[in-house]
Amino acid sequence: MMRQYELVERVQRYKPDVNEALLNKAYVYAMQKHGHQRRASGDPYFSHPLEVAAILTDMHMDEATIAVALLHDTIEDTTATRQEIDELFGADLGKLVEGLTKLKKLDLVSKKAEQAENLRKLLLAISEDVRVLLVKLADRLHNMRTLDHVPEAKRLRIAEETMDIYAPLAGRMGMQGMREELEELAFRYINPEAYRTVTARLADTFERNRGVIGEIEQSLSELFAKYKLNAVVKSRQKKPWSVFRKMEAKALSFEQLSDIFGFRVVVDTLEDCYRALGAIHTTWSMVPGRFKDYISTPKQNDYRSIHTTIVGPSRQRIELQIRTREMNKVAEYGVAAHTIYKDTGGKTNGAAHTISKDTNAYAWLRRTIEALAEGDNPEDFLENTKLELFQDQVFCFTPKGRLIALPRGATPIDFAYAVHTDVGDTCVGAKVNGRIMPLMTELKNGDEVEIITSKAQVPPAAWESVVVTGKARSAIRRATKNAIRKQYSGLGIRILERTFERGGKTFSKESLKPVLHRLARKDIEDVLASVGRGELASTDVMKAVYPDFKDERITQAPKAREEGWFNLRNAAGMLFQLPGRSSSRKSRKEAKEAAKEQQRDGAVPIKGVRGDLPVRFAPEGAVPGDRIVGIMQPGSGITIYPIQSPSLTAFDDQPERWIDVRWDIDEDTKERFPARISVTAINAPGSLADIAQVVASNDANIHTLSMIRTAPDFTEMLIDLEVWDLKHLNRLLSQLKDNSSVSEARRVNG
Repeated sequence: MMRQYELVERVQRYKPDVNEALLNKAYVYAMQKHGHQRRASGDPYFSHPLEVAAILTDMHMDEATIAVALLHDTIEDTTATRQEIDELFGADLGKLVEGLTKLKKLDLVSKKAEQAENLRKLLLAISEDVRVLLVKLADRLHNMRTLDHVPEAKRLRIAEETMDIYAPLAGRMGMQGMREELEELAFRYINPEAYRTVTARLADTFERNRGVIGEIEQSLSELFAKYKLNAVVKSRQKKPWSVFRKMEAKALSFEQLSDIFGFRVVVDTLEDCYRALGAIHTTWSMVPGRFKDYISTPKQNDYRSIHTTIVGPSRQRIELQIRTREMNKVAEYGVAAHTIYKDTGGKTNGAAHTISKDTNAYAWLRRTIEALAEGDNPEDFLENTKLELFQDQVFCFTPKGRLIALPRGATPIDFAYAVHTDVGDTCVGAKVNGRIMPLMTELKNGDEVEIITSKAQVPPAAWESVVVTGKARSAIRRATKNAIRKQYSGLGIRILERTFERGGKTFSKESLKPVLHRLARKDIEDVLASVGRGELASTDVMKAVYPDFKDERITQAPKAREEGWFNLRNAAGMLFQLPGRSSSRKSRKEAKEAAKEQQRDGAVPIKGVRGDLPVRFAPEGAVPGDRIVGIMQPGSGITIYPIQSPSLTAFDDQPERWIDVRWDIDEDTKERFPARISVTAINAPGSLADIAQVVASNDANIHTLSMIRTAPDFTEMLIDLEVWDLKHLNRLLSQLKDNSSVSEARRVNG
């Protein structure tokens, strides 16, 4: 176990003016508090915070961060308190230690909501002070290094948590070295057989190619010496997890991999990067499509480097990375490389260290924090954040040259939402490199994307399954919810207007404000939407606004069906007469007059499933020209039934669910409506084709078809059709009856 003076010396090597008193005090305090506690390995518990501190010294962190590492488990696992730490080490360090305590258990495989809330806290804490992340990652790294001592039942959970959250988070913050080690350790426990196989193959490959690797390093070094470039050339081998992931993603065998080995060229200045590139490309041929300049367009985690692949000595493909020493430091340590030390005269216990927030990594973090404020539920937030963490990137441009970084697989819809949420919500089309392309087009590096918008657009819910960015997915889900809520709210207004009118009152939104508490709703829109969804009865709203109002017509149940007539009462209290199965006893004139009355009396207008109300049709369907009635389905809007449907008997004792509705079809609207028919056909070859031909020739559409009874001579079919209106349906039935293959054709109602 590292001694007190050894820890101080480690920090002094890179920070000679170290605050020794702070480190000594934190060391002694943590050691005393952890006392005789033991880890699963049997080692003194204090060895863990000490190793976490040692990892941070390798990253050249300041004494304040090292002190936090020493103290990070004291509040969680000992008798230490926040107040005590504030008094001894200052409020800044106390806040960090308490923040780490609250985030100590991030359980990936427990309840998703709980895990998501912990992730929210972690990201919020990191946004305030990145030292939270650095200590957290160092803590996780040491735990992964000692995972063998953890009970077997917990190992897989911890390894999966590391692979899903901590490793990609380290990568997003630019800490590639930390990410690679965490991934390798997690891979070892998640898929031990694959880990052993890949590791063995890599070791064997390295031994077989040791000589070739040395020759390539020498050839590159001689080339740079010729061009008088001070460059360090070092070979690098892909990590086991990186190899395995590529083999799985591209369905490749180990032998098919051509980039197991690569070479890193580190030079002094940015200009030297491009001089080195020129020397390489004028000496050896470049592999087309394998050049990326992350210096001119850095990755979101601030990674900068030039990548190229050449056909080098001995005609081998060689991957090269060219960067400066400063770029190499950022590539290795990410945000930790942006450390800034302030001269405070040695009079502070923790404020001497800050990390620049003017980085791409922090820009990503800020966008993620903005998503937190959008109000996604915890599971959505977790899903979207993990999507963002795992994605590699492509770089696209707006017509004005603005650079937009997106995950691989992103579409113009993702691009639109990356520009602005309003642009995404109103997107109706896109031009990619000047050509109109489908919105599902996968974008590539360098694409110029122009988004076409329309204020009349509402993002379809289906977009959610197409986009790959968390921001787009959250915005689409939110817009869909708002659109549905608007539909229910509109329906609620119409229902309440009818209810109040039948009660001799006038409805207004303002009348709901004073009674929100009685209705247990937070705002007026919530009341309207609840009525529209059928969760709140319109009569209850009426009674809340007018407590003394009484009208039996509003609550009277519908009368039983009488011969030839239904006496039906809707939720708004409207009584009307509707013809039933024996309506032939009444004249057509009377039926027409009843229909006109229904049209005049303000029934809710139904435009179809594409209208502005949450409407669906009963299984037997309904078409314009039918007398119809609506039944409120709690949580899903109105279901439309033809008035002759026997299914309506199930709702006779539920008057509050009946909604008076009427057709409101624009002649220019091109929408078919559902209807169900039964066809009895002669059981002979070609009969089904004849029926389909009649349907097609009448401009109708078969949605589903099922054989419900087959006899030697006849087959009875149930067909769900889509037709324009009642006249269209009757014409179709007439032609089916006239067909020689059909014995009977009739409409099915329920």
